[in-house]
Amino acid sequence: MAEIGGVITAMVTPFAEDLSVDEAAARKLARYLVDHGSHGLVLAGTTGESPTLDDEEKLGLLRAVRDELGAEVLLICGTGSNDTRHSERLSAAAADSGADAVLAVTPYYNKPNPAGIKAHYEAVARAAGIPVVLYNIPSRVVVNIPAELLAELAEIENIVALKQANDEELQPVDGLRVLAGNDGTFLRALEMGGPGGILVASHLVGPEMREIYEAVLAGEHDRARETDAKLRPIYEVLSRTNPIPVKAGLEMLGVCSARARLPMVEADDEQKAEVRAALEAHGLLTGSAA
Repeated sequence: MAEIGGVITAMVTPFAEDLSVDEAAARKLARYLVDHGSHGLVLAGTTGESPTLDDEEKLGLLRAVRDELGAEVLLICGTGSNDTRHSERLSAAAADSGADAVLAVTPYYNKPNPAGIKAHYEAVARAAGIPVVLYNIPSRVVVNIPAELLAELAEIENIVALKQANDEELQPVDGLRVLAGNDGTFLRALEMGGPGGILVASHLVGPEMREIYEAVLAGEHDRARETDAKLRPIYEVLSRTNPIPVKAGLEMLGVCSARARLPMVEADDEQKAEVRAALEAHGLLTGSAA
């Protein structure tokens, strides 16, 4: 298995005109991302509109991308749920379908206490039988995993990494590979010794995010900071109602359709103008190409 680190893109899910999962387009997109800086991919995560994908669609997407990319590219499958039994079943199935690891978000809506969170992750890790990446994102799930609980979770067999989307608590955790959960903290995660990030902007500026990663590894921190500073406007425009802006950007670049499943909708004219302006300012689009 490829190491969990570097530029890991939380891949959008392309949809056909009838809003079925477009596996052919997903293969094309996955190949494009790997050819443009990504070390690995997360499939069926939040950016991939996981709440509107059923289990068979998630597993079919995983199998199609694994077939396209072969065994060498890191593939992480989103298997989180607020129903522990569901997450157990899906995690085991993802392992059987070729996932290198699973990404399991803290149970949402239920608001479990620390004992419930720990028991949930113990069950999921046991069922998965492959590495588990914790996903801490209190802005979406309400519950935060504090440092002391993360330390306990790190002791569970198979739990190896953390996608930390609580920017205020991005810090090392003994026993876990701590990944940036947002584009804006990618550089900070690397500079604190973290292995990388699970990212969205890498759909559009993957080579430059790969450059940040490689610059930090080479000790060229000034170069990494300069590149990161240039990407800040892209990070900002993509942070609004993910994945609407990034899908708009991908369509503008001719990579894949911006179609989305409700309750997600395509970008409106104002949102498209913001994305287009950011891409043009960055040199990814010209005025005539827009």
